Amino acid sequence: MIKELLTTIVLISAFPLGYLLAYLTGDELVDGRKYFILLFVFSLIASLIVAFLNFSSKLAVILTLFFIAIVSLISAWKSYDKKFLWKNNIK
Repeated sequence: MIKELLTTIVLISAFPLGYLLAYLTGDELVDGRKYFILLFVFSLIASLIVAFLNFSSKLAVILTLFFIAIVSLISAWKSYDKKFLWKNNIK
């Protein structure tokens, strides 16, 4: 029960952390867009590969890869939002 609650809280915290990271690094989002997308795809593929392996801390690795995938997907998504890129509008 506690383990499932903790994993849910950790994965849900990826969303505000992704928004915060995208907000703080608004001027680098456009330049790193392709890397965010690659990181998202790599994390999903790696999590599927790890799901079929058999070792003791498999769940921790999968959750970490999902966390990375969520944060990088939000960063890639927000790189298309012109209103979100406020630092670029100052110049």
